[in-house]
Amino acid sequence: MRTRGLPEKIRASLGSAVVLGLTKAALDARPTTIYLLTLLSGKCSANCGFCPQARKSRGRTDMLSRVTWPAFPTERVISGIQHAVKKGAIERVCIQALNYPTVFEDVANFVKEILSRVNVPISISCQPINREEMRKLAEMGVERICVPLDAATEELFNKVKGRLAGGPYVWEEQRMALREAVHIFGKGSVSTHLIVGLGETEEEALRTIQWCVDLGVYPGLFAFTPIRGTTLESRARPSISRYRTIQIAHSLITDGRARCEEMLFSKEGAIKDFGIPRECLEQAVRTGKPFLTSGCPGCNRPYYNERPSGPIYNYPRHPQPEEIAKIKKQISTLNV
Repeated sequence: MRTRGLPEKIRASLGSAVVLGLTKAALDARPTTIYLLTLLSGKCSANCGFCPQARKSRGRTDMLSRVTWPAFPTERVISGIQHAVKKGAIERVCIQALNYPTVFEDVANFVKEILSRVNVPISISCQPINREEMRKLAEMGVERICVPLDAATEELFNKVKGRLAGGPYVWEEQRMALREAVHIFGKGSVSTHLIVGLGETEEEALRTIQWCVDLGVYPGLFAFTPIRGTTLESRARPSISRYRTIQIAHSLITDGRARCEEMLFSKEGAIKDFGIPRECLEQAVRTGKPFLTSGCPGCNRPYYNERPSGPIYNYPRHPQPEEIAKIKKQISTLNV
């Protein structure tokens, strides 16, 4: 059933649903972005190996990573967004799109309805769409678009979400979509996702991060999370120390304080030197900033990759002094 072209229901992350007053639950950290997910009766037509929404996944259809996404009437969700924006409770709305034939129509109608009622920055995270569709979203008022790469190399991309995985995605088409997005939305208004722990080396991850930054794309970091029923359910998470290393380098590169080609790597692709003075590296760690959730402005994505009990891969709020002390122990091998 559809009203004014809108699907009857849409999914919201559990934390988002609490902020919108749609359900009740205790929150250790409140999301500062409302995360929505288009709703299907079946599975996504893509087949990403890490995703419970994948076509061949045996995982739950109400999950992305380790977060549940209950479905709610669209009208209640949009009304909740209106109230949350007016109260200053949120900074952004992020609509995440599964892959199915009418997804662009659904996303466009959600955007139109939300912006007809309230002025709020909207991000769209979706599969590659064509230039005309991107331009329509920009003209409607979408502030940012995200086209996820997820994997750091073409080889890994093919294995986890491309043709070798039984998926529709092609590495160069994904990269071309990012170039098109920058052309339409502008540098600094395009994002991608990079999942650490799919088999990449640190050097491979950082070269892809540098490529994104040079293009004008912001790469948000995720830690691989094994989810029951997915193709990669048996794969281990990345070690917290390795993830911290990549977080530090990611922060230095995205802030323009270092470049990948100025860093030193071992033969195995592990980082040996960040290419900046030691005191600058120590200062970066002390701020705690590299270890925050990375993504669109206002995105804190609480506990998407971890339980509140830890270990915390991406902090949804600024780390406390005792947490920074713990982080320093996690990166003790770096001597910083």
